[in-house]
Amino acid sequence: METTIQSSFFGVKSRKQIMLHISIWTIFVFMHLIQSRPGEDLINFSNSSLFVINIILFYLNYLILVPRLLLHKKTGLYIFCAIVFIAFFTFLFRELNYEFNKNYNVFNRGPMPYRGARSRHFFWGLKGAMIAINSFLILAIGTIIRMYTEWSSNEITTKQIEAQKSSSELHFLKNQISPHFLFNSLNSIYSLTTKKSNDAPEAVITLSELLRYMLYQTNQDFVLLSNELDYVQNYLKLQRLRIANNEHVTINIHGGINSQKIRPLLLISFIENAFKYGTDFKGHTKIKIEIYVKDDELQFTCINLIGSRKNDKTSSGIGLQNTKDRLSLLYPDSHWLTIKEIDNEFVVNLTLKL
Repeated sequence: METTIQSSFFGVKSRKQIMLHISIWTIFVFMHLIQSRPGEDLINFSNSSLFVINIILFYLNYLILVPRLLLHKKTGLYIFCAIVFIAFFTFLFRELNYEFNKNYNVFNRGPMPYRGARSRHFFWGLKGAMIAINSFLILAIGTIIRMYTEWSSNEITTKQIEAQKSSSELHFLKNQISPHFLFNSLNSIYSLTTKKSNDAPEAVITLSELLRYMLYQTNQDFVLLSNELDYVQNYLKLQRLRIANNEHVTINIHGGINSQKIRPLLLISFIENAFKYGTDFKGHTKIKIEIYVKDDELQFTCINLIGSRKNDKTSSGIGLQNTKDRLSLLYPDSHWLTIKEIDNEFVVNLTLKL
């Protein structure tokens, strides 16, 4: 099974937006038809070439400049590219019209004021200024539409997140503080105390820290990445208590962890799934977790054996699907997730832009 989440290149994502684009260009076509005049080749060619240039310029701005530059706060580079595009398409329009006029001798038979205007300067003067203004307006319209579309999409996503949070907050909390895990942890701690193990006090403290984090910090939208990773390590400590042979349960964290933040309880479903299904029929458990942090990027890998409960995938599927849904809502264009079964191992790879 493999799931890959990628950002959408095209800005048109809904039927409503498609209808908006069709409506805009229908108006442009209508205006073009009104301005067309039988027998006046120069005006008709000029309007047609301008219409095509408008379409190209609009979608270059709408699909490339705005999403890749302006929405990423590269305003200076966006303005520079916009000026270059305006100058280029103004020059292109001038050359197309001049060559058409020269080849078809429109200068001598065309309507005034084109008749006798043999120099390129005619097209580079007032006409060029008008085309530059037209190009600027096309860019402005495309920018406004794309910015409004992104704002509207973000508003909808925010409302979806808030609605989901209110309805699923308790559900996620119950999943994390599952009675089964809690009772097993308490039994493991009890076993340590009866043996008068030196690990018993540390186990109690670890469990209390884990519960405190889940109860009092996970109601925030974001938590410190360092706190989330501490929670993951505490979870592994308690799970090791109930596993006889736990030398193959490992976690390695690499990179610089400073003030980065992450959505709470985002990784734990993958780890819970690994412990649930990572023990084979001989009682051997093998779970390997690797976490790499570099600047604002987190790479998470979780590998576990496909154990004796591999055919019982009902609750596992629900838990993983919930996590996928959360990732899609909380990190829509900034995460890449793959889940595979390779050589009797379950492999999860997640890359996250924090």
